[in-house]
Amino acid sequence: MLDIRRLYMLKTVAARGSITAAAQSLELSAGAVSQQLAALRHDVGVDLLRPDGRTVALTEAGRVLLEHADRILAAMEEAESAVAAVKGTVGATATLAALPSTVARIVAPALAALGSDHPQLAVTCLVTDQAQLRELALGTVDVVLGQRYHHLPETAPRGVQVSPLLDDPLLVVTAADGSDERPRALRELATHDLVVPPGTTDCGQAILRACHQAGFTPAARYVTADIAAQLALARAGLATALVPQTAIDPGTPGIRTAPIEDHPILRLLFAATRHTEATDPTTLAVVAALRAAARRDRTTHLPPV
Repeated sequence: MLDIRRLYMLKTVAARGSITAAAQSLELSAGAVSQQLAALRHDVGVDLLRPDGRTVALTEAGRVLLEHADRILAAMEEAESAVAAVKGTVGATATLAALPSTVARIVAPALAALGSDHPQLAVTCLVTDQAQLRELALGTVDVVLGQRYHHLPETAPRGVQVSPLLDDPLLVVTAADGSDERPRALRELATHDLVVPPGTTDCGQAILRACHQAGFTPAARYVTADIAAQLALARAGLATALVPQTAIDPGTPGIRTAPIEDHPILRLLFAATRHTEATDPTTLAVVAALRAAARRDRTTHLPPV
């Protein structure tokens, strides 16, 4: 009979691209992972992995086995969630992956509410902007608070369920100068020095696309994905920034914010879970707390008009 732990190791190696990377994520030695994969190869009687430059790749037999392993692992997780749903109680642990720009105004309030409503639940929060949905699909996190800009296609890994939380508009951020906070036309920024994220990021692509629609190519004087750096440059009067509303503390001194009226740039914030945990009380509690925090934030800090 195939060992479920070895099947999960095969899945992890396939996703990470190497035994070393898989071992690090599994908190095992590379030798231990290699031994377990050798045992799995002995169980099935055929090679499952092959060298591929500095990485490894699945053989045809490995791909076939992984397809079945995905279904087996999903069925096991679904069974665990079904039992948890019957129990109806929130568990003791959960892992949330969230974007840095969502921590202050959504994640922190959500975790505080969870601590009050479910004191037995310890939530580990991984603040990262890298490969969140892949980690969700691998089972290393339970809930992802992620983003998708509206110009991008809706894509999610197989087995992942996405629940929208809110539309988060980018605001025009400049140094506080006593002027009003009227909505700004994006085309007004054609003569501004801008601080923007790299063009390889989703936000950078969204800004570039919107500026082109407004009839100009942005003058990117500063390029950084660090929102704190963007706000600092705007506060100093060195550049104009375009920053998601949720990433801006309403009490931040020295800046002025204004909505974009002609070519709004929106990112969708969403909570993602695995389909197999759709009824798990612990996962549902985390998602509900994120949704409530997002709703409170939006009603408390409406964009200026």
